Amino acid sequence: MNKYYENIAAISTAAGVGGVAVIRLSGKSPLSIAEKMFKPLGKVSVSDFEPNKMYVGEICGDGFTDLGMAVYFKGPKSFTGEDVVEFHCHGGTAIARGILKTAVLLGARPATRGEFTRRAFLNGKMSLASCEGLIDMINGESVSEVKAGYYLYREKLTSTVKRIQSEIKYAVAYIDAGIDYPEEGTIEDNYDEVVGIINRSLNEISEIITRYGTGRILKKGVSVAILGKPNTGKSSILNTLLSYDKAIVSDIAGTTRDIVEGSIEYNGVRFNFSDTAGIRTSDDKIEAIGVERAKKIMNSADLCVVVLDGSKSLEEEDISVLKDTENLNRIIVANKKDIGKSNFERDIEVSAVTGENFDELKRLIFDKTIGSDVDLSGDFLTEERHYFALNRAKDSLESAKQNFTVNTPEIVALDLKSAWDSLGEVSGETASEDIIEEIFGRFCVGK
Repeated sequence: MNKYYENIAAISTAAGVGGVAVIRLSGKSPLSIAEKMFKPLGKVSVSDFEPNKMYVGEICGDGFTDLGMAVYFKGPKSFTGEDVVEFHCHGGTAIARGILKTAVLLGARPATRGEFTRRAFLNGKMSLASCEGLIDMINGESVSEVKAGYYLYREKLTSTVKRIQSEIKYAVAYIDAGIDYPEEGTIEDNYDEVVGIINRSLNEISEIITRYGTGRILKKGVSVAILGKPNTGKSSILNTLLSYDKAIVSDIAGTTRDIVEGSIEYNGVRFNFSDTAGIRTSDDKIEAIGVERAKKIMNSADLCVVVLDGSKSLEEEDISVLKDTENLNRIIVANKKDIGKSNFERDIEVSAVTGENFDELKRLIFDKTIGSDVDLSGDFLTEERHYFALNRAKDSLESAKQNFTVNTPEIVALDLKSAWDSLGEVSGETASEDIIEEIFGRFCVGK
């Protein structure tokens, strides 16, 4: 028997105590299992269940009975495309596990990670990109991450890619016909149309690729490194940004020796802050390691927040940090506004003690990374896999365009087929088994 036709079962809700838990079954005959473990209230029997209708009844667990509900989804009009039964029971670890155990004892196989969604993909209910969008939504920690996942989940990228693939296939058919029947003059007659398809495809793919930079940030969150010499108030700034005491604050220089991290959501975007060790030369081996880690964070961050003591003049260590970050995306913050006014060039003055200007600091961080004029309701390219596949397709199309001008139709056809294959990695038509395994391995067991 095909393993994607067996009855499978899993708990689809999060582990732990809750109001409701859902146990999902999918496969050839989940209703036959439901008949043995669900007793509807009233005269109706499980075999007479109407699809998409909830029924109240008793659910048999491992040594107990729970009062809950069952619903039957008849394939192909279900999430997986197969027949599906869901039991909605009272939330609780023992209850959900006991009902799942009963379903397995009655013939269902425990589902593997992402197997329900994988069946939806194999049965043509979802594209591969849509599946990736779904797991991005599930794992999303900010509004922007959910929106970015929804773009993929609702098949917007897939529909665009498939349309481009269709046009490329159309162009290949014309070229192949011209190669097979040169006397018909097919290529010459349709030269402008083929070139138009190549140019349109190039323009569309290029435009999608330009949305990757912002999309990557929206998906992963913005990484912000808080830098500066010791005792400028970096840890206090982190605590004020987070609105709680995450980092230890002390007047003793060198208190922070390792990276202290925390996140906030601002304007729907997740910002991941890293409070680093004060950057200076130190004979303390532990502190020196912290300084090296700070420099690594500095060079990989989307933004550096350089904190200076605004109540004092710049010192050599301040100048050194400013020099190290002068070619990086940065904001210069003069802290301790409550005890003195800075006398050096800075982007903003704040007080971590009073919280003054921190709303403005957050806005400045947002503008320096996302941009004040970016429409976050738009669609962005978020998956690195899609980004590289689209770039390969773009390279093949540019090669096709070049070869078309020197009249080498056979090579043009190969270029276009290569572009089609690369786009198929996004739509799922040419994705390898390794790619498919990696994607569904990111899901939980019950999805």
